[in-house]
Amino acid sequence: MRKSTSHPQGKHSAPKRIGILGFDGVAALDLTGVLDTFYVAGGNDWRKPSTRYETLVIGLSARPFRAESGLRLVPDATLKTAPSLDTVVVPGGPGLREDKINRTVAAWLRTQTGARRLVSVCTGLYGLAASGLLDGRRATTHWFHAGDAARRFPNLTIAPDAIFVKDGRFYSSAGMTAGIDLSLALVEEDFGPQLALSTARQLVVHMRRAGGQLQYSEPLKFQMHAGDRFAELVAAILSDLGRCWSVEAMAAKAGLSSRQFARRFKDTFGQTPAAYLEMLRLDEARLRMTQGERGLARIAHATGFASDDVFRRAFERRFGVTPSQWRSRFTSSSTRGQDHEIASRL
Repeated sequence: MRKSTSHPQGKHSAPKRIGILGFDGVAALDLTGVLDTFYVAGGNDWRKPSTRYETLVIGLSARPFRAESGLRLVPDATLKTAPSLDTVVVPGGPGLREDKINRTVAAWLRTQTGARRLVSVCTGLYGLAASGLLDGRRATTHWFHAGDAARRFPNLTIAPDAIFVKDGRFYSSAGMTAGIDLSLALVEEDFGPQLALSTARQLVVHMRRAGGQLQYSEPLKFQMHAGDRFAELVAAILSDLGRCWSVEAMAAKAGLSSRQFARRFKDTFGQTPAAYLEMLRLDEARLRMTQGERGLARIAHATGFASDDVFRRAFERRFGVTPSQWRSRFTSSSTRGQDHEIASRL
């Protein structure tokens, strides 16, 4: 239970009670990131009671539970003994995707009719969606699990690139640290932007991240599913991204006709060869920017884009930010200075 010093809505207001579920196999950061955000927003002093937030870790039983990383945690309450809650948070983790825990959590969530907000972090969506409460609504989860979640819960509309989504009293976030983004949004909703910004500063995080979660995802996440023929093709493309890789050129490299290649490629990667090629080029450009390579225009041409403008539009379409905005957030000030003149155009 964590509490703090003052409440902008009146010093006699009751603190908002936040219940965070815990279970064997929970992703520790999903739980602790949310817990610490509300702790800092509550006043950042564990020795004093908070008038803003009271946080409870709620276990499936009274016994300690073990996170997937090995961290052991002791719950403050159980599903049976939990008091009324303002906000219920469901963290993710492989444990929640096991049938027994999933059914238990989903059934309990259906009883939380008095909660003002129901929140999932990362694959915590699997528990909230299994309750049926999200049917017909929009939600998000970690990019790696977005496709599986869409298949498993066809009554949901999954937004795979969102950092977090609000739909009515239901909130969902992308992977792990996105739970902090969402928690800051909840603090802002409760007490205004000043407290949310102060909390973000203490946590040393952005109050709002630009772009979607694809900008943080595994660059070649599709390559793990490819057979040897396509894996060799991808390796060849990566070794010479500046080359004109037409469908015909890629098909010849894979030893297939253009028609066979296009069909098999889409079956393997879930997207067209052109879309995949653009993804490889953008990820290489992003890597070069991170490593401090000079000249965004030079990077654009080296990675195979026809012009600076084509590169900028493709980058913004995929990542939700311009190359200059991305560089300003993810590279050093010395690197940014090298591209000052070009950044204004990109």
